[in-house]
Amino acid sequence: MNWITDYVKPKLDFLGGGKKNMPENLWIKDPDSGEMVFHTDLEANQYVVPSSGYHLAIRAEERLKHFFDNGEYDVFEQPQVAVDPLKFRDERRYVDKLKDNRSKTGVEDTIHAGVGKVHGMDVTAVVQDFKFMGGSLGMAAGEAIIDAMEQAVKRKTPLVLYAASGGARMQEGILSLMQLPRTTVAVQLLKEAGLPYIVVLTNPTTGGVSASYAMLGDIHIAEPGALIGFAGPRVIEQTIREKLPEGFQRSEYLKEHGMVDMVVSRIDMKDTISNILHLLMHQPKPEVVEPHVLEEEVAQAEVEEAPAEDTPAEEVASDDVVPESAEPEAAEK
Repeated sequence: MNWITDYVKPKLDFLGGGKKNMPENLWIKDPDSGEMVFHTDLEANQYVVPSSGYHLAIRAEERLKHFFDNGEYDVFEQPQVAVDPLKFRDERRYVDKLKDNRSKTGVEDTIHAGVGKVHGMDVTAVVQDFKFMGGSLGMAAGEAIIDAMEQAVKRKTPLVLYAASGGARMQEGILSLMQLPRTTVAVQLLKEAGLPYIVVLTNPTTGGVSASYAMLGDIHIAEPGALIGFAGPRVIEQTIREKLPEGFQRSEYLKEHGMVDMVVSRIDMKDTISNILHLLMHQPKPEVVEPHVLEEEVAQAEVEEAPAEDTPAEEVASDDVVPESAEPEAAEK
């Protein structure tokens, strides 16, 4: 018999260990500093930890909503391709893995593409969702990328591609590898049309993707701390039997060695890409009010509205204030 659970009133059931239905993932741990961050703060900051600047993974739909004006854009339909033409099976059937990933992520495959406005300019954007089978490149992903590039040529819009992948999808064998030259040809269509092609390298961008369309952009931008390369550092160390330099294959290291053009925070990515595209498309730079400028204007307005501290005594009208000239007379009396 437990006297707490038997005699304490139901309204005080928290004393008896009553279990509350609390939602999961309310707090997320910063991998860099170990700090616990509230999930709403991360969502508002595009999944960038405010204190350390560490970039967590972000879903493709959320990335595009932050990229396009007012979060509005037209989604391209996923092209239909053959499913599991090789009848591949390892521990599980490939078709079963596809069903599980589609059920967990709510998307058909790793590519999410659409067209919208970025500071008033029409832009086509392609995002690889790493949550879907590690962003691996298969026939469906390759076809979706090619379709988006063809749409960009048709609409005469620049194309921005956010790469995040572990490489080619091994379950599709040679059919997956064939997407590398196919997407390379599609990139050439953009260049022949004179349309800018900007690649944003996110964490991670590796394997065959880094050996094809992810490294063929006119401008290469990397998010801070992103792992970028063909083979991973562990495989390289085991092959050459040497210790790699600190930060090897990270975006900052690659910028120092000329592999990427710039490293830009996710918070500033939209404005940076917009400035580049307006320059390459020979359009006037949009007038974007920076948040800190807006705060300064508000502060200045508050100062102007506040009463001045050095107000002349003549302007102060109050019966409670005794003039200095009257004080001696009051003292004599």
